[in-house]
Amino acid sequence: MSAAPSVETPRTCPGGHSRTGGDPVGVRSGHRALAAHLHRQRGRMAVGVGLGLAGSVMGLAQPLAAKRVMDGMSRGQPEAWPVVVLSLLVVAGALLVGLGHYVLQWSSESMVYTARRRLTERLLRLRVPVVERTEPGDLIARVTSDTALLRQAVPQAVSAAVTGTLVTAATVVMMGLLDAVLLCVTLAVVAVVGVIVAVVAPRIGRATRHTQESVGQIGAALERVFGAFRTVKASGAERREAAALHRTAEEARRTGVRAAAWEAVSATASAVVVQVSFLVVLGVGGARVTSGAISVSTLVAFLLYLFALAPRIGQLAEGVGQFQVCSAAAVRIEHIERLEVEQLEAEPVREREATHAKAASECGGPPVGVAFHEVCFAYRPGLPRVHHEVTFSVPPRGLTAFVGPSGAGKTTVFSLIERFYEPAAGRVLLDGEDVRRWPLTRLRASIGYVEQDVPVLAGTLRDNLTLGTVEPGDEELARVLRMARLDTLTDRLPHGLDTDVGHRGSRLSGGERQRVAIARALLRRPRLLLLDEATSQLDAANEAALRDTITETALDTTVLVVAHRLSTVTSADRIVVMEAGRVRAVGTHAQLMECDALYGELARTQLLGR
Repeated sequence: MSAAPSVETPRTCPGGHSRTGGDPVGVRSGHRALAAHLHRQRGRMAVGVGLGLAGSVMGLAQPLAAKRVMDGMSRGQPEAWPVVVLSLLVVAGALLVGLGHYVLQWSSESMVYTARRRLTERLLRLRVPVVERTEPGDLIARVTSDTALLRQAVPQAVSAAVTGTLVTAATVVMMGLLDAVLLCVTLAVVAVVGVIVAVVAPRIGRATRHTQESVGQIGAALERVFGAFRTVKASGAERREAAALHRTAEEARRTGVRAAAWEAVSATASAVVVQVSFLVVLGVGGARVTSGAISVSTLVAFLLYLFALAPRIGQLAEGVGQFQVCSAAAVRIEHIERLEVEQLEAEPVREREATHAKAASECGGPPVGVAFHEVCFAYRPGLPRVHHEVTFSVPPRGLTAFVGPSGAGKTTVFSLIERFYEPAAGRVLLDGEDVRRWPLTRLRASIGYVEQDVPVLAGTLRDNLTLGTVEPGDEELARVLRMARLDTLTDRLPHGLDTDVGHRGSRLSGGERQRVAIARALLRRPRLLLLDEATSQLDAANEAALRDTITETALDTTVLVVAHRLSTVTSADRIVVMEAGRVRAVGTHAQLMECDALYGELARTQLLGR
């Protein structure tokens, strides 16, 4: 037996905290963030914009064709072919614009799909500390509602920026060729729109960003409630939680109304300016027709161009607003893309799948030894250290139990082995090699881990049992079901292994969820099995049966158990007693009963110190 004196003054652990990911700093501007998403669809967008531009250019010839018809009528020589050409231009232009709009919509859907695929993959690779300090509901909102806003960027913002700008410029040129005086009058009035848009656009972006943040808070609040749904109901807290949700929804409504108000200002200004410009041009143009400076057909053609210009001005103003909306969403998406993730091996998909298969095939290999050497750790900077120079070693094979009061750092041992966190000082060794040198895929494929809260995912029982493993054979699955005492459960379920277990396994009892988690871990044929209070919710009969299963598994596997029941640890090959983040003593049950007062006290109270 070895023991660490509880009164020993520890050496100061450097850093005093774990290296965890933080919130990103220096997030790129919204325009650059949006441009990164648009760049991936540049080919399709070019085709869509080109088609729309071609259709719009055809529309530029329509006023000239109308002028030709009116000039012929004024000479008493009406011509039919300009009408035919005008009709063909209208039809062809509409078809090209419609086709271009379809291609742009296709591009926008592809952009949203690509963004969601990148984000979901990145979310699943986030480091555990990052997830623990981030609201899950807000992360979900960024993948769902924020990416949906990107859908508006291609057909509206991009089309307005490219097609609207070019066609507007071409329209202005044609109007200048018809009459420079009327063009100057028009531009003087339209310039007002540019000033208003320049002032309003940034406010639209800020209001939209605040709205999306409020939407994310709604998701976070809902996730919080559904994560403890029964507790909320049992506490009679429905009204209180509903009031909190209402406050969050009110904030989203308020910021949404603010964004809508600024968008309305922009749209209204555009509409008013267009109408004013039409009236001014009509008055000035009528005077010029009366003076003989221009013909009636020229005034009609100019007004037709002005009618064509009006929606373009509105499109540009709306496009600027949509660009601000999409930029705000892109900034929030960019935030996720800058969160710290686990560095998995950079491999092509097929090679990665081969690596997973190889790692899975290694399961059932020789058991691994575990050692901690002067490990210091805290969950976040500024928090008290959870581990103070923790040192112990566990040889391959056998059952090792960790006991101690609540907060002693027992579960943290497992988290450090799995590399959910990394120590600030010291080393965690598996087979004599620092776990930081193990590829994560190989490390976690070698470990079976049963968490304290035994999470079960929505889906079928089979989905939960085979989570992250190569599809096992029927014989292997039946063997594990018997070992975990789940065979009687599957026999009475309506669809056997294909029965849906509900949200977070709500259709299973606590003990059944624990057995599912144990079966899942055993199915991996791990070289190292970590069990964190894995039998705490089982009845006496099932606990005894699973205790025998764990003892049998320990004959050819290294098994580490965090336990609070005396019956779980008395047969352990070694027991590690932890207190206040230190290893207090190591030995068998009999040795510790003689030599360690804390263990003796815990044993007398059935190790119920939680």
